[in-house]
Formats: sequence, structure tokens, C-alpha cells
Amino acid sequence: MSGFAARWLALREPYDLRARNAVVLDSVVGSLARRSRVDIVDLASGTGSTLRALAPRLRSQQSWRLLDSDLDLLAHALSTPAPSGVTLTTAAVDLNRDLEKILARKIDLLTASALLDLVSESWLHRFVEEAARRSLPVYAALSYNGQIEIRPADSVDEAIVTAVNAHQRGDKGFGPALGPLAASAAIARFESLGFSVVHGKADWVIGPQDGEFQMETFRGWAHATKELDELSSADVDEWLTRRRYAVAAQCSSICVGHLDFFARPMGTREADRSQSSNTSSSS
Repeated sequence: MSGFAARWLALREPYDLRARNAVVLDSVVGSLARRSRVDIVDLASGTGSTLRALAPRLRSQQSWRLLDSDLDLLAHALSTPAPSGVTLTTAAVDLNRDLEKILARKIDLLTASALLDLVSESWLHRFVEEAARRSLPVYAALSYNGQIEIRPADSVDEAIVTAVNAHQRGDKGFGPALGPLAASAAIARFESLGFSVVHGKADWVIGPQDGEFQMETFRGWAHATKELDELSSADVDEWLTRRRYAVAAQCSSICVGHLDFFARPMGTREADRSQSSNTSSSS
């Protein structure tokens, strides 16, 4: 499983990078612009794609702590050279069991990519409330929003997408997942607790030239559909064959909807007040 996960993450990373919402990313960078050093914790980090997307844009010295349950993915992250100015550590964690412990340390920015659509409503509320209690800014990227467009259209597409979205709501280790509802639920919850939230679309745009990624995506959707047993295996296999022909003819394209957001506590954080107080005392 880990070998497949590493290959899949490597395959999707360029599409993730291209999809990240520029306005949201600029807001994250701007919020840290005055800091000479930042401590960043990345939840469910995988091999470190969020670090590679964000770290080169920050001028500060950076300490990144990558947290994941998969030791092989963390080892891969450590073996990849870190950008200049970055200190990197990793730790294997259970986000169900260890969340409060993880958030108890000094953190200037909490990040997560492609995580929130896997978690349950209760875990999400717990996460938001713990972040609010500690006044932690949160950059959450690439949450799937349930919107898929495939060209050319096929008569079975709608049934496949419906099955994929139902599969997304299954238990991914945190209880029944919010799936496509996660990002909007998180944004609403953060706003209700007084956070300022910048959000925007971060869609995968997968063109005719992206045949390998298209086929890996289609195979994943076919597998998910079969697991739910809402279409016959024969119907799914025939759909996948038609998709394979379209990909081979380079006339196939996919748009997969995602949302990014940056939730920032309103007012001055305690750490900033302390820093401002120390500066005033020394002047």
C-alpha cells in the first residue's frame, strides 16, 4: 500500500501544485511576511508536497514538522532535499489519538492538503475548535468538492461520479467522512468562531496530454464504484475501456473540483502581542 501511495502522490503532485489557489496562497505568504522565523506543522504530510509548494515562497527561516501515519512516506520526505532556509523533522502520528498533543506546541502555521475530505464531521469540529482555542492560522488545500467534469461525455459518467462521491463519504479512518462537504463545512465553522477565511477553487485540470494521470484516476474511480456494488462490474469495465480508448486518442480531459482556504484568527495572536511587548521593552 505504501509503495502505491508514494507513486500516486508523486504522480498527482504537479497537478496539485498547478491547482493550488494563488489568492489563498498569497494570503498565507503575506500573513508570514514580517516574521524572521516560522514554525509550520503539516498534518497528513505524505512526502511533503505542501512544503515544496509553500516553502520557496517564504523569506523567513522555516522549521517544518511533517506528520503522517505512514513511515515510508515520511522516510521519502526526509530523503528529498529541503529548500534553502528550511529545517525539517518528521514524526509518525495518529491524528485521531494525538491531535491535541500535536497542537500544543509552538505553531505559527498549521497546514494540511487533501486531508479534510477524509475526516468525519466530529473530527473536523474538534480540529477547528482546537485551532481556535490556540489561535492557530490554518492553510487547508486541495479538499475535493464533489464536482467532476469529463470530456467527451459518456452515458455512464453520472453514475460513476455519484458512486465516487458516495465512496468519499465512507470511513477513511476518522469515522464516516464528510467527503465533498468537508471544505465548505470547515470554512463555515472557522467563520462562526471568528476566523477570517480566504477561499477559492483549486481544480485539477487534466488535459489530453496527461494520459497516465487520467488513467490512474479513472482506474481509481472504477475501483471505488465496484466497491459500492451500485453498477455491475461489466458496466464499469466497459466504461473504463471506453475511457481508455479516449485517453489513447488524446481526446479526453477531466476537471476535478477542489477548494483551498486560509483561516486566520481575527485580532492579534498571543505570540504577536508578546513579540510586540518585547520589542517595546527593548526600545
